[in-house]
Amino acid sequence: MDAEVVLQDEDMEGSWTLLSWLAAFVMVFGGALPYVPQYQEIQKSNNSEGFSTRVCLVLLIANILRIFFWIGKQFELTLLLQSVVMILTMFAMLHLCCTVQNTNRVSTKRHRLSDLDLNYFWKWSAFEDYLLFCFGFTVLCAVVTLLLLDSVVFVEMLGSLAVMFEAMLGLPQLLQNFHNRSTKGMSCLSAMKPRPTSTPAPPHLWTPCTSFYLSTEVPSLKTSLTSGSILHHHHHQV
Repeated sequence: MDAEVVLQDEDMEGSWTLLSWLAAFVMVFGGALPYVPQYQEIQKSNNSEGFSTRVCLVLLIANILRIFFWIGKQFELTLLLQSVVMILTMFAMLHLCCTVQNTNRVSTKRHRLSDLDLNYFWKWSAFEDYLLFCFGFTVLCAVVTLLLLDSVVFVEMLGSLAVMFEAMLGLPQLLQNFHNRSTKGMSCLSAMKPRPTSTPAPPHLWTPCTSFYLSTEVPSLKTSLTSGSILHHHHHQV
């Protein structure tokens, strides 16, 4: 009887171990998966105008800051690995966008980081410039973190800044859609990226994508969509 109980306990423990590894795998790679359709869309259309590379900027800064926050205040290792995977994913997106843009470029004028032209910040022609900027930002964070690592306020500020930047995720794509007056070439799945806790993104991150798509691609719904948004806002205020 005791042997059966022990076997059942071992089976239960093994099942929980498998589930925990599966959950960790989902958390590590789940944040990057929504960008796979976007990557495929850019490859297929050979056009990156529908995707805002500033989304990559926001996520790169957020995840670099989160890594340094981990150094000051260690949290779950799974979330640290999630940040590393997300950084690699954003570099893959930037590399593809640079390749496509250089292929379709009509003008021979190239914009480089060394030009120090703020009008073309994060609109550089070479992928190496994005790597160089991120390397410089990482070194700066490393130096400051090394000097202020003992400060609890500084460490907490790093975490707050990481969360703040990630909360701004939907803004660059929304501005890009507004500028293009279209959502063509954009995958809405990339605007619904899960947060570090692996829970679905809150409505304030994915609603702008959906709302803009409906209001531009389906003009007949524009009036009802606007009215619905106002009623929804009024309901929350009440």
